[in-house]
Amino acid sequence: MSDAIGRAEEIRSGSRRRLGEAIAAVNRVILGKSEQIDLAFSALLAGGHLLIEDLPGVGKTTLAHAIAIVTGGRWQRIQFTNDLLPADILGVSVWRRNDETFEFRPGPIFANVVLADEINRATPRTQSALLEAMAEQQVSLDGHTHPLPPPFFVIATQNPLDLVGTYPLPDSQLDRFLLRISLGYPAPEQERALLVEPDRKTLLAGLDRAMSPDDLLALAESADALHVSEPVLDYIQMLVQATRTHAALRAGLSPRASLAMLKAARAHALLQDREFVLPDDVKRIFAPLAAHRLQCHPNSGEPEHVVEEILGETPVP
Repeated sequence: MSDAIGRAEEIRSGSRRRLGEAIAAVNRVILGKSEQIDLAFSALLAGGHLLIEDLPGVGKTTLAHAIAIVTGGRWQRIQFTNDLLPADILGVSVWRRNDETFEFRPGPIFANVVLADEINRATPRTQSALLEAMAEQQVSLDGHTHPLPPPFFVIATQNPLDLVGTYPLPDSQLDRFLLRISLGYPAPEQERALLVEPDRKTLLAGLDRAMSPDDLLALAESADALHVSEPVLDYIQMLVQATRTHAALRAGLSPRASLAMLKAARAHALLQDREFVLPDDVKRIFAPLAAHRLQCHPNSGEPEHVVEEILGETPVP
């Protein structure tokens, strides 16, 4: 028994070491955005999906591409356009004349990491094709259910909605994304490095796989086992309740969102190499988890501001 425990601990230790190498590799490509990269890996380790929203040209696709490479497994990139059809994502059933049967030909969604680039340029019908895959890790077509390979992560990029040719993601689609992050413009010193260093495409081409799908599954299992104290659970409940009673918000966070908050906080604690969750973990993931799930009444401000207000007013245990 002790030998088995020792081997299991050795596997977990190796997975954590490789996780650190993967994060370091992404930080060498995306400069000065270590907090956003930590949040991205928190979403992955929590078994959720990640939405990266920002202006074109600030590194959204590069970040998603780098994460896909270093985390190993099979990955696919889908460029979303207004003429993209659900079958282009999910796959199709093709009639085989020789044996008079249908053969399912899987689409690019059948991968461990899927890069959904500029997801809000596709029509709502095509966007909804991802719903079952993201929620249930399966695809249902023609009366048959096809499981997706574990682990399965969607990293989507989105342009601001005021840009021409974008369609807003429906609430049900937004709720499937565990976290939403923005990169913003680089600091002057990082932008200078971008000007003098090799092109990001060259750096991406030089990236190697640092982890495997088994590492991700093992780390996700470790994160789920992290201890969460009663005061931290109270803090999560207080934050969720505050969204449900705030006058500026149409509706608060759902029970599914509170469960997602717990999983994301555990994953963030694992990234800090801790065996327990602190209120700081909850505070760090609250805004990226909550803001895209909330809607304000007209002329009541933006959800991001309300979320920061709730964080400031809710006592920390």
